[in-house]
Amino acid sequence: MQRFCSVSGLSKNKALVERLQRYGVITSSKVAEVMETVDRALFVPDGAAPYDDSPMAIGYNATISAPHMHAMCLQLLEENLQPGMHALDVGSGTGYLTACFALMVGPQGRAVGVEHIPELVSFSIENIQKSAAAAQLKDGSLSVHAGDGRQGWPEFAPYDAIHVGAAAPEIPQPLIDQLKPGGRMVIPVGNIFQDLKVVDKNSDGSISVRTETSVRYVPLTSREAQLRGY
Repeated sequence: MQRFCSVSGLSKNKALVERLQRYGVITSSKVAEVMETVDRALFVPDGAAPYDDSPMAIGYNATISAPHMHAMCLQLLEENLQPGMHALDVGSGTGYLTACFALMVGPQGRAVGVEHIPELVSFSIENIQKSAAAAQLKDGSLSVHAGDGRQGWPEFAPYDAIHVGAAAPEIPQPLIDQLKPGGRMVIPVGNIFQDLKVVDKNSDGSISVRTETSVRYVPLTSREAQLRGY
């Protein structure tokens, strides 16, 4: 059965966002607006419970993050997701956060998803076509590509915002290189124990790194290792 935005779905999506606001997870009105506009139900597999605040398996040993993590990352990147800016989503999965980025940077900006599982790239494009970001997919300001996200996506660099949706043992140098001075990257780093790192590139090209919180993500690895189960 095809999934499109429904009135009941959008009202449940709005209730999810309001719940995250009530718990103090979402404090930004812009992030709340975008998360209300992009219906999460369009980006999870059929039969999943899209409005639960928990991560979900999406196949291929990959997951979609819990809504509270999406909210946290959007808020950490908000100043770098202004209209006209460029944003890169590494490990874009089902396309949810890439769609949110697109709405924030607008058609004059550029939102790029990179995902190394081709089936998820196809799935994400189908999902985005049903979402509030469909027009930006059509006009080319939003695109999703099959590739090794550890190498970034040089074609549209440098980026004001980079989000990485899987945990790297260390911060990949190509992503640092593709971050614009004044830009910010949010990336989980670690193996068994992981921290969500906030990486700011200074005007002189140096970087400042701080830890936001402890997290648990799937590993950022090769397509082959991921399909093997790491």
